Amino acid sequence: MTRTRIKICGLTRAEDVALAVELGADALGFVLYPGSPRFVSLAQLKGLIAAVPPFVTTVGLFVNAARDTVRAVLDEAALSLVQFHGDETPEDCVGFGVPFIRAARVTASLDLLEFKRRYHAAQAILFDANVPGFGGAGRTFDWSLIPAELAPQAVLSGGLCAQNVAEAIARVRPYAVDVSSGVERDKGVKDEQRMRDFFTAVRSADSSFRAD
Repeated sequence: MTRTRIKICGLTRAEDVALAVELGADALGFVLYPGSPRFVSLAQLKGLIAAVPPFVTTVGLFVNAARDTVRAVLDEAALSLVQFHGDETPEDCVGFGVPFIRAARVTASLDLLEFKRRYHAAQAILFDANVPGFGGAGRTFDWSLIPAELAPQAVLSGGLCAQNVAEAIARVRPYAVDVSSGVERDKGVKDEQRMRDFFTAVRSADSSFRAD
C-alpha cells in the first residue's frame, strides 16, 4: 500500500509540534543553523521534543556545523536523525551514532546518482531547490531531474504546498515529502489550515494511487 511519509520542518513552537503530531506527521524537523530565521536554540529544541510521542522521528538540521557542535546537541537532545544541509563531505556526516539524511541542492549539472554513491551511508537523500540560505525559500525545482531509481529513498522538498504536492508525488513517487514554508504564515510559524490542507492533499494523492 502506498503511503507517502510526511516531514514538517522548521518547527519553532510547541503548538505547531502538537498539531503536526495530531495530523500524523512521520517526522519533525528542527533547524539548528543560526543563520536561519527558523533557528531554535538547544534549550528550545529540548522543550519542543519533550512531548513528542514514540515512533515520531525527530530530525536536527545542521549546516556546515563543527563536529563538536553536532555532538553537543546529540548529547543533550533525543534526536532520531541528523540532516546535513550544507557542504558537508561524506566523512563529515558519519560517526555521530545516529542515522543521517544528506540534502542535495538540485541543479541540472549535479549528477544525483553520483551524489547518492558518494553519500551511500545516508539513510535518505533529501532533494531540495538550489536557493540562497540553505532551504526554506518556498521555491520548487525541476522534479524530472530526480532519477527514478532514487525515488524509493527520496525525500522531496523545495517549495511544496497543498496546491502542488499531489503533482509532485505523482511525478516523483518519493518515499517522503518535506515541507516548511508551504505550511507557514510567517517564517517558523505554521498555519493550521495550511498544515491540514497539506496532509489532506498528500493522503488524497496516496488514495488515487491505490485506486489505480
